[in-house]
Amino acid sequence: MGILESKDLCKTYGSGEGEVKALDHVSIQIEDGHFVSIVGTSGSGKSTLLNMLGGLDRPDSGTVTISGKDIFSMQDEELTIFRRRNIGFVFQNYNLVPILNVYENIVLPIELDGSEVDKKYVGRIIDTLGIEKKMTAMPNQLSGGQQQRVAVARALASKPAIILADEPTGNLDSKTGMDVISLLKLTSQEFHQTIVMITHNEEIALMADGIVRIEDGKVEAGDALC
Repeated sequence: MGILESKDLCKTYGSGEGEVKALDHVSIQIEDGHFVSIVGTSGSGKSTLLNMLGGLDRPDSGTVTISGKDIFSMQDEELTIFRRRNIGFVFQNYNLVPILNVYENIVLPIELDGSEVDKKYVGRIIDTLGIEKKMTAMPNQLSGGQQQRVAVARALASKPAIILADEPTGNLDSKTGMDVISLLKLTSQEFHQTIVMITHNEEIALMADGIVRIEDGKVEAGDALC
């Protein structure tokens, strides 16, 4: 069993003529420490799949297990705590808190959980991402690439089992986007993180260890294991 596994995930939106099968019996398995890209055309179901893998939305049927635990067997509050402790998220729009400086943004999830910040570990992440001189800066003083590096640092800081990245280069120019993906790959290796990333960019997708292709809510044959 991989660290992250889905079995027969189904999700339908709407009804009647407006019914859309966003996920149609999707089963994938991702191994510990791997960096996997999920690719597909707009409306293929890739964002829905990522939301299910992260426990942000519940399926109509099917299961998602993380480190052997069925996340949808949990009640909402238990799932929220599990998600905060085991999954780091990197979003296209960075989602930094504008009234907090860079360091405060990075350690925010740890403090929300009532845990103690591992300053040495967080320091290594900050150095690896090259943002050590920006700790007191506010988000609006950073470039897009710098903001995304802060978002990556925040996702890594709580030592989650899995990082889920939703189009992390979508708002960046091509060079900065490639730099961010290179850093994601580096941190995956350096800190032994499992990373699952949505992207529409084939060049970026090829930088991952494996690719899952999804179309019309179904995973293409041969892409179930990564």
